[in-house]
Amino acid sequence: MGTSTSQFPIGASITLDHLSGNVHPYLAHLRAEEPVSWLPALGGWLVTTRSLAIEVLRDVQKYTVDDPRFSTAQVLGPSMLSTDGEEHLRHRAPFIPPFQQTAVRNDFEDWTTSEAHRMVETLLTGPCAWADLRAGLAGPLAVAVIARALGLLNADPDRILDWYRSIAIGIEGVNAGQIAGEDTRLAVAELRREVDRTVRNSAGSMLAGVAKDGSLSAAELFSNTAVLMFGAIETSEGMTSNALFQLLTNPAQITALTEKRGLVANAVEESLRMEPAATLVDRYATRDVVLDGVAIAAGDLVTVSLAGANRDPSVFTDPDRYDAHRTNAHLQLAFVKGPHVCLGLHLARLQTIAAVNAVLDLMPDVMLDSSQSQEGFESARGLVFRKPQRIPVRWSPN
Repeated sequence: MGTSTSQFPIGASITLDHLSGNVHPYLAHLRAEEPVSWLPALGGWLVTTRSLAIEVLRDVQKYTVDDPRFSTAQVLGPSMLSTDGEEHLRHRAPFIPPFQQTAVRNDFEDWTTSEAHRMVETLLTGPCAWADLRAGLAGPLAVAVIARALGLLNADPDRILDWYRSIAIGIEGVNAGQIAGEDTRLAVAELRREVDRTVRNSAGSMLAGVAKDGSLSAAELFSNTAVLMFGAIETSEGMTSNALFQLLTNPAQITALTEKRGLVANAVEESLRMEPAATLVDRYATRDVVLDGVAIAAGDLVTVSLAGANRDPSVFTDPDRYDAHRTNAHLQLAFVKGPHVCLGLHLARLQTIAAVNAVLDLMPDVMLDSSQSQEGFESARGLVFRKPQRIPVRWSPN
């Protein structure tokens, strides 16, 4: 790609720090001038408009996830995340029924509402009149929901988080060209034992049901379980954290939701549009292709910026403004499009709505706590997964 730097000067000027911080001005510049751009910082192409993003995400004949560079597969093995076509459907199909909208609503709506309220009540009864809503609500709720969904027998949140952190570090290391370390290997082995134990001893669990289906080997059942678990923890925590942060930095929107609770679901969609928890999606070109007039070589990395697509001004008026009343917020791409659309999107929406409602119900005067942040409030950060580091809030004591 020797000539690409000069052909795409905006992309050449963008660093990983730009992409990890307040990325939106850089994405806007790319979207307007170089909607398909070569970024040396990524070692690949970046796509930033909504229409081109959908084209890449839907066309698995030209753009695939099935590539040996895919780091998650190197650590966990092949799964629905790292396969395409019939093989992808074989991995995904046994998990589809329990994640359908009706099943999620019947099995999780009441429980998740209750759990979110319990967590907020715990914060309110603590020794301080302030708390971190990411650490005290968004994170724990994400862990509790996916553990219950999978039916893990020993669903201790701390153990699950330890596994998650160790495996995530290993995947990040593989991305950087390293070999997964001993901690990662131990975490994978412990989680594998937990999955196998649940299949053997918990007949009514989702995992036992998938195993009974018979289409996946024990190793494939494990790899898909790990992908679901850690994807849910990372993105659901981020989704809830981003939604709460967007509302807390737009107090007028909280007032609107308090007066009209039916807006909460749309407010969550708008938050997904403004700041998707997973912002970059990788594909690899299966052949030489032309995208928006740009020649892409077979094997090239083609990364879709969901954050860029979600603020495309040709689709969303005044795209940098958070508006809980936005009528087309549902056109956001945070859950991707095409065959790899997020399997847990209904469950993710449900838990973020539950968290927002719990805060509105029990913390009517909640506000960001400036005393807990000496440098002001920082919004979402991260190259691939974006969320605020902390959401310190305070409320009036009873």
